[in-house]
Amino acid sequence: MSVNLPLRADVPVKETWDLTGIYENNEAWETAYTKVEAQYSDIKQFEGHILDSPQTLLDLLKFNEEISLQVMHLYVYTHLQSDTDVSNSLYLGMQTRAINLLTKIQAEFAFIDPEILAADEALVYKYMSELEDLAIYDHYFKRLFAQRPHILSAREESILAMASGPLALFDEIYGVYTNSEMKMPIVKDENGVEMKLSYGRYAKLRENANKAVRKEAFINMHETYGSNKNTLATVLSGNVKAGNLNAQVRGYNSARHAALFANNVDESVYDGLVNTVNDNLDALHEYVDVRKEILGLDEINMYDLYTPLVKEVDIKFTKEKAQEIILEALAPLGEEYVSVVKRAFDERWMDLVENEHKRSGAYSSGTYGTNPFILMNWQDSLDNVYTLAHELGHSLHSYYTRKYQPQVYGNYSIFVAEVASTTNEQLLTDYFLKKYPEKEMQAYILNHYLDGVKGTVFRQTQFAEFEHFLYTSDQNNVALTGEMLTEAYLEMNKKYYGETMTYDAEIGYEWALIPHFYYNYYVYQYATGFSAATALSLNILSNDQAKVDAYIDYLKAGSSDYPINVLKKAGVDMNSAAPIEATIKVFRERLAQLKDLLSK
Repeated sequence: MSVNLPLRADVPVKETWDLTGIYENNEAWETAYTKVEAQYSDIKQFEGHILDSPQTLLDLLKFNEEISLQVMHLYVYTHLQSDTDVSNSLYLGMQTRAINLLTKIQAEFAFIDPEILAADEALVYKYMSELEDLAIYDHYFKRLFAQRPHILSAREESILAMASGPLALFDEIYGVYTNSEMKMPIVKDENGVEMKLSYGRYAKLRENANKAVRKEAFINMHETYGSNKNTLATVLSGNVKAGNLNAQVRGYNSARHAALFANNVDESVYDGLVNTVNDNLDALHEYVDVRKEILGLDEINMYDLYTPLVKEVDIKFTKEKAQEIILEALAPLGEEYVSVVKRAFDERWMDLVENEHKRSGAYSSGTYGTNPFILMNWQDSLDNVYTLAHELGHSLHSYYTRKYQPQVYGNYSIFVAEVASTTNEQLLTDYFLKKYPEKEMQAYILNHYLDGVKGTVFRQTQFAEFEHFLYTSDQNNVALTGEMLTEAYLEMNKKYYGETMTYDAEIGYEWALIPHFYYNYYVYQYATGFSAATALSLNILSNDQAKVDAYIDYLKAGSSDYPINVLKKAGVDMNSAAPIEATIKVFRERLAQLKDLLSK
């Protein structure tokens, strides 16, 4: 067996994704590029005249959609081609051209929303009543007009637009500083091999079976960030101040209100998540107790939370075996759903084989008017089966949305994006627990699930709580110094992980390691998404066809309604604590199951 990865040209065509549905070849892409480049400036004919008549408004919206779709096809084709061989300068150059063209088009089309918002709202709805083809834009206009209280004068909007670049630099500064400027120490693995520490290597080392290796990596990583705490606190404080400034200038109640407003998510959803998790922290404390017991530790530290409780099962899962398993696991979703998954395998929607210079990781991509495409670098592991099921969840969500929604609603919000993928994972977990009764496999699957809840529900909620603490502290004129942040983060860890845990002082520096604190109230959606997926997977497995149909309708909904409403129609109310409580209930049950299994 060769130790070298195959070159892209050596991967059999049948093992690659088929992009000819987007463009037959590069020449067809160039023809399409030239066409878009020549047409997009025609938008100027609508400027100042959008609301001259119902037909003019419809023509403007259709033209906007047509050009936007064409340029997204240009981009998707090149980014997919480039990701399979990042050394290929041809596709890298084509991708850059597509991005530059997209930027120009966005600038040219920027007058559309402000011009509509400046108009009489009643006139727009009158036009919709007069022209049937405009009626589908009802929710689009509702969302647009809902922003009106937070849209400023043209002059003020221009100033904010000019300031948006500098105000967005804090995330970039953090990334450049931590990835290239900060000096990382040398650590050793379990064989005494020295290596320069990085975030990727740290993530791997903290899973190591040797506690001394985990500790060394943990101490060195956190001390490195801790020695830079004042610089990193200043950068983080700048990002928080920028968020609070934007909210204040635009008339939002807070930065959180501004972040949740676009998806019509009430702030009570955020508070409900944090409060419900806080009310159930004893479940996480029990998890810490069980982990300490199973690992046979005299004391458990924060760096003991990532090493597997059980050894990885020695079962190889080929791509072909994974296909068989996934089709069986997702059968409760119905024949139509499974038939589309089968199409994904049969019609080359996937690029799974690892090759030289292929991008790492996994994703589902595509756009309106294309197939959904999945990239992976397949290893014959159980984790890869889960990853493929996860990405298929995204792809089927995209497939149903694009098939059943007009282009204006042919996407879905981040708030619901992880629900479909995580639902697939939970159906796969149920399948494995029923299909593989062997103790080792049962323990491994339970461990996988429990660590998922720990990392996605409890940990991301902790991040959400700390992020809100950052913004409210700044609002109250409390300085976000390195010392203050470190002390507050350490205390929050003690609350979340309980009295059994032994707390090294270095854990207080972890706030500096989390790039998500620059993502503007993003992380809470990981926890709400996982909780929604738990409730929906339980519905699907209840053998109630109406509940399965409701779930499929959620996949079809796209952005035709607000995400909270879409999930509610599917059978889960995220305004309620019930989904989070149901998730923690399953967590408790499976924790007890694992403890009982390993005590035998």
